[in-house]
Amino acid sequence: MVIIEPHIHMFSRTTDDYQAMYEQGIRVTVEPSFWLGSQRRHAGTFWDYFECILDFEAQRAERFGIDHYANIAVNPKEAEDKALAHETIDGMDAYWEHERCLAVGEIGYNLITPNEEEVFMRQLEIAKARNYLVMIHTPHDTPQVSKRKGVERTIAVLRELDYDHDRIIIDHNTEDTMDLTRAADTWAGMTVYPYSKLNPVRAIDILKKWGLEKTMVNSSADWGVSDPTTLPKIAGHMRENGFTDAQVEQLLFTNPHAFYRQSGKFEPRLDLPFIHPSTYQR
Repeated sequence: MVIIEPHIHMFSRTTDDYQAMYEQGIRVTVEPSFWLGSQRRHAGTFWDYFECILDFEAQRAERFGIDHYANIAVNPKEAEDKALAHETIDGMDAYWEHERCLAVGEIGYNLITPNEEEVFMRQLEIAKARNYLVMIHTPHDTPQVSKRKGVERTIAVLRELDYDHDRIIIDHNTEDTMDLTRAADTWAGMTVYPYSKLNPVRAIDILKKWGLEKTMVNSSADWGVSDPTTLPKIAGHMRENGFTDAQVEQLLFTNPHAFYRQSGKFEPRLDLPFIHPSTYQR
């Protein structure tokens, strides 16, 4: 079957990953903006990064038969420097209007601070004014931070702005937050990622309890311990647990296609040829 990977950070992955993804049925990827591991100090470094994942990464993916899109934002992990965040946002119009940009994201909370909320709300207000899709990051559960409180505050902000919930995905849900996301009637994202998020067993249990409606699963693979071929493996786990082929296709293709096509830009090319690396010209 054909798989859409709705949240993966290919900027940090190798060409071997693209090849493995293609071989296992992944034909489309969406790359949200993320924290690169160290704090950026200049707005220009953000803008160069946006250009890279919108243009170069799309070209790199195409060589491996994969159609690549991106979501553009100032990630909550880099919202504490408000002056830099606002300067960066001031110069982001061209990137949001790019033909390969599908949504504003990831935005939201990391530590649930006032600065994060200010940067989150500014980008959310821009998205509402321009009718953009939105991908919202939710914090990790730690001794200092509650994911549930982050989702509760996110939903309160969405209600305050009266945003169209059909155009929003709240990502990285767990057993502790799915009831909130379902009640809010936004799209619900789940991340299968070793150690810090869900494992396949937990993800399958959530799907059994809450169903597949307005739900997406992703790998969020990046420079951490992660697997860009998670979704083909989830397909196998689903079948082993009694899900039909139609349900697997709904979760891994139909749902992400339905969400992202609302952007008006999402026309994935599913028949791109795989070009063998030996033919590349430097």
